[in-house]
Amino acid sequence: MPGGARNPVYRARRGGEELVVRISGRSVESLTWELDLLQALSDAGVVVPIPVPTDDGRSHADRVVVQRFIPGGPPRDGHDWRRVVGVLQLVHATTIGWPQRPGFASARQLLTQVRGGDVDLSAMPEPIAELVRRAWLPVLGGTESAVHGDLGAGNVLITDDQVALIDWDESRVDVPAFDYAHLPRSVLLPIAGDRSAIVAAGVAWETATCWTTEPDYGRRRLAELHDLTALTALSDDVVKPET
Repeated sequence: MPGGARNPVYRARRGGEELVVRISGRSVESLTWELDLLQALSDAGVVVPIPVPTDDGRSHADRVVVQRFIPGGPPRDGHDWRRVVGVLQLVHATTIGWPQRPGFASARQLLTQVRGGDVDLSAMPEPIAELVRRAWLPVLGGTESAVHGDLGAGNVLITDDQVALIDWDESRVDVPAFDYAHLPRSVLLPIAGDRSAIVAAGVAWETATCWTTEPDYGRRRLAELHDLTALTALSDDVVKPET
């Protein structure tokens, strides 16, 4: 299936049942955290992919996860995006106090740490790592909860009856602002803060998380971050990306 930039994803069928098969590159501990989170969200009424158990009751087999196919398409208009925001509010409210994903770190933790999840700030030139950290600062005042971590139109499936959030591979515990950073500007956000700062924080996160895993994309996001911060002190004396 398209969209699996980091993990192979396949459409499958068993009898008349449509399925999705994902091969996770995460550690067993990290994947277990993700699947436990999805179960808790499903129990709270959020539509998310739920594993089909193995014959002996496991949620995955050697990090191969089989999930039921969820129908739907991306958000089409402002009404659909407002429905997405409502689901995100439920996700965040349900998971306040959730433990951090094994091996991951929030942006707040990464102000003093250099590694967490796919982020390795030590692999970036120091001025760029500093730019990224400074872009996060304005949004870090909120209460932390579980966040989707890669929320865009491609990871939302909408029908008339439901809103489903898929692909939780990059989920972690962090401030909710990161889940709102890439929503259309026309959508009213349920959190306080300057919209431009929220967008910049999200672009900074993508720069950091993709720097080594998807380097071409990470550098494109860095160029965007420079554009977003060109008129502020954030970009003073920072090395520009190579063209």
